[in-house]
Amino acid sequence: MSSSQRLRRAGNPWIIFAGLFITIGITLIARHCYPNPRVVEQSRHQYWKRVNLNSTRGIIQDVKNNALVISDTLPAFAIDPSMVSADKLNKLSGLVSEDIIEKIRAAIGTNRRFIWLKHKVSTEEAKQFRALMSDLRGIREIEEPYRKYTNQKLMSHVLGFCDNDNRGQAGIEQAWDTTLYNPPGQKIVVRRASGQASSLMENESEKRTTTPVITLTLDTRIQYVLEKHLLRTAEENAAKWAVAVCMNPNTGEILAMASYPTYDPTDRRSLTMEALSNAVISRGYEPGSTFKPIYLGLALEKGIVKKDEVFFCPAKLKVADRYIRESDARVALGNVDTASLLIKSSNVGMAQIGIRANKSSMYESLRSLGFGQDSDIELPGAARGILPYPENWRGVTPANIAIGQGFAVTPLQLITAMAAIVNGGKLMSPYIVKEAVNSLGEVVYRGEPKVMREVMTPETTAWIRSAMRKVILEGTGKRAATTITDVAGKTGTAQVAGKGGYQPGKYVGSFIGFWPYEEPKYLMLIVIGEPSKGRYYGGDVAAPVFKSIVEEMAELEYFS
Repeated sequence: MSSSQRLRRAGNPWIIFAGLFITIGITLIARHCYPNPRVVEQSRHQYWKRVNLNSTRGIIQDVKNNALVISDTLPAFAIDPSMVSADKLNKLSGLVSEDIIEKIRAAIGTNRRFIWLKHKVSTEEAKQFRALMSDLRGIREIEEPYRKYTNQKLMSHVLGFCDNDNRGQAGIEQAWDTTLYNPPGQKIVVRRASGQASSLMENESEKRTTTPVITLTLDTRIQYVLEKHLLRTAEENAAKWAVAVCMNPNTGEILAMASYPTYDPTDRRSLTMEALSNAVISRGYEPGSTFKPIYLGLALEKGIVKKDEVFFCPAKLKVADRYIRESDARVALGNVDTASLLIKSSNVGMAQIGIRANKSSMYESLRSLGFGQDSDIELPGAARGILPYPENWRGVTPANIAIGQGFAVTPLQLITAMAAIVNGGKLMSPYIVKEAVNSLGEVVYRGEPKVMREVMTPETTAWIRSAMRKVILEGTGKRAATTITDVAGKTGTAQVAGKGGYQPGKYVGSFIGFWPYEEPKYLMLIVIGEPSKGRYYGGDVAAPVFKSIVEEMAELEYFS
């Protein structure tokens, strides 16, 4: 038999391949569309699943790692209207508002399954809600995230607060919300028949194993001292507003920052617009005589005035169509040397320097010190202040600016500019955040001393500091003197501008000073805005507060 005959008897090989293909296809269809019940049962023990990852909002702490804000939980209560009868809703009276009760009543019989009763309730209220659960089976208890401010009101303007969704609304909580928030993530896991679960893949949410931390430059102990004395003074003098801020003049670090009136970040009733304002960074005011050392320093640098010059100072001086008067308009100071312009706080003498100054040149120098400029401070709401353009320096304006009026600064701008005089001429960028660590454990920010520019020579600043020391020994700042350490400073009393001019009877009293005089470590500004109990001069209302704070801070250093 030939080979061709044998192939014909065996059949065509393509028919065999076609048969195999059809058989495999039928088997696959049967397995997928009509699976074996035993296989189905086994597959239930192996599946993909998304798992939520728990997270908490980050920590805010002071420079010594003392926790200022932490995350906790508080009970909250909600209700399922489908599980409640209308005749039992009166049991909620006194615990929730009538509006919520009516909302629940209207939802009974509808598809609505969830209504909030109350957020973040107290321990006593939680007991009352739990006692109702047997009668109102639709009540559900839920643990809600809660921000705990460990020192209550202390540092509230710096720290800020959060809303019910745990998002920052003011202060550090707002400025660093994206770092602190740490939203819950998810991971994808596969569960095997053995019961073990393993992650399908690594993702960013799985890496979030670290609680975010914002470390401030503030010292809680110094902050407590500032707030205690500021609150007492503001209340004793019925002040409309007040601030105190302490800085390391050599680095720009903010050591304490206080503003009055204040608020409780956990009490929504205290969150008024007036209380929420951090006046240290947001309030513009005329600095008065606390500005004179800065202006005089610039005038010396520009050669507008000499250190040994003598000025004749009558009780008042006519400039354009206005008069510049001394604080006591009945007393003429007579012949006054340059240093005594600060020591005796002569408005008439400083006005004479202001008249001499080149408008454009002085304007640019003031801007270089940060006036009328944005601040780098790591807080929301910092104001720029108001510095008129040179073309608006007409009439009495140049003389007014020389005595600290006719423009507006923030307390932060003033203390930052004064720090340049204290440290030898370097304008430092102020900062309040030492370090920020995100939820991945990465350092995303580190606050460090930063010199923005050289604004005065060491020789000029040393001379100004010497005159400021004499302000304490011989001049208007005697009530700031203390036996604890040698301090230097400058008083200030400014009128309050309003529509149509300055408002009669309204003043801002202030004092700015540094210590120890020979090697300054601290610079502090106290401002008492619009006191209404009779006293308003900076030497009377602000200098004594400065002294009290310096002495108590010395005790802190001694016992450290």
